Amino acid sequence: MKNKGYLHEFTKGLLKENPTLVGLLGMCPTLAVTSQAFNALGMGLATMFVLVGSNLMISLLRKVIPATVKLPCYIVIIAGFVTIVDFLLHGFLPELHENLGTFLSLITVNCIILGRAEMFASKNPPLPSVLDGLGMGAGFTLSLLAIGTIREILGAGSWMAGTPIAIVFPDAFPTLSIFSSTAGGFLTLGVLVALAGLLTKKKPPAEVGCAACPMAGSCTGCTAAPEGKEETA
Repeated sequence: MKNKGYLHEFTKGLLKENPTLVGLLGMCPTLAVTSQAFNALGMGLATMFVLVGSNLMISLLRKVIPATVKLPCYIVIIAGFVTIVDFLLHGFLPELHENLGTFLSLITVNCIILGRAEMFASKNPPLPSVLDGLGMGAGFTLSLLAIGTIREILGAGSWMAGTPIAIVFPDAFPTLSIFSSTAGGFLTLGVLVALAGLLTKKKPPAEVGCAACPMAGSCTGCTAAPEGKEETA
């Protein structure tokens, strides 16, 4: 049972509780950096790193942090991990660092990270908190990558650092510049949100007993009707 619980903590963020497509959180970076798949992937992985690290640290300190100052403490912890990511990208991936720009620093106040800190990490042990961060981070990353892939292929005819699609598909359809604009971001996001809604839609419970009976309007003549249920015509 415990292993199933750990698996649930990881998988729930992939689709059922996807922070972007279901929770509609983190819309600012979702629309701002997804014009190219490479930038979208970079932002997603950076956010996942911060989410996992902050969830772990907040879980470890959950009994020490005073309730009166927990939000400032959360922000300080998150900002520390954002600073680490900022230095790493600046040193090893300067082009990505430049493309993400100020949105990298804004991870500090990303509502996905603050939300998981308050709703989960501050109330659960370290391992479930890490798995929660991994799952939510993976769901966020996959959502950004999907949006970035669609927008880049349809808007620029390329994918991942500008690799032309025509190399793989010589007869590719013409590009649509709207997908490179903000309007294309909203359009792509809307389609994916609708698709996620269909996939996560709960089926109505199956009717049982008299409610499922074709004679539910009148129990006259029904041999299965409980005593006192039979109606007069």
